[in-house]
Amino acid sequence: MPETRNSSESLCLRIGALALDTEDTGTDIYNKLGLREPDKMGFKTPRFLSLISSLLENSVQKNELLLDTAEIEDVFTAFHGRSTPPVSIKQYIDRMYKYAGCSPSCFVVAYIYVDRYLQQTKTYLTSLNVHRLLVTSVMVAAKFIDDSFFNNAYYAKVGGINTSEMNRLEMKLLFGVDFRLQVNVETFRRYCLLLDKEVGECELDWPMKACWVKESWSSKDTEFPRKTPVAR
Repeated sequence: MPETRNSSESLCLRIGALALDTEDTGTDIYNKLGLREPDKMGFKTPRFLSLISSLLENSVQKNELLLDTAEIEDVFTAFHGRSTPPVSIKQYIDRMYKYAGCSPSCFVVAYIYVDRYLQQTKTYLTSLNVHRLLVTSVMVAAKFIDDSFFNNAYYAKVGGINTSEMNRLEMKLLFGVDFRLQVNVETFRRYCLLLDKEVGECELDWPMKACWVKESWSSKDTEFPRKTPVAR
């Protein structure tokens, strides 16, 4: 059974009230991405997941080409595995979407966490670290923004790793992003707009750095209350 946080509203609802209902001149970006009414029952992959998968796959391919030609040097982290997992990024994200039981907004927030981690640590996204970064980011996002969420052992099973490693990766991510888990409405909207353009503005000068969005950190930014998850 998922753990439950005592709160009057989940982030799915908070983002729904604050971000998804924010008027966007021109196009309703959240409808276009499939964030408003995801097909969880039929397990049809919503557009935003396909776009996230595509962007991450493109970033991995670009980075590994640069690594092969020694144009960049990889930095080994706790998220690096010994070999490339036998499952594709798309298959891995689809699996998490099916079994993680978190709100759709968690995947966008997790994508932002991955971006922040890479920016903060100057790490490059590759086939050796992308899967672990994804499952850890989705888990942390679910803990931070959803009222009900599964524990580390459950996410470890979904992600194909053991619980002790899941606990360790959670702490590495938290320290890697300097515990900056808050995502304000404007940042959420900008990442959604970049996802909609898929590659467009995300032709990166420094590799995955995802759809790198420059953010200004502010202690006054209080749209979403900050709750730091702990290892379970």
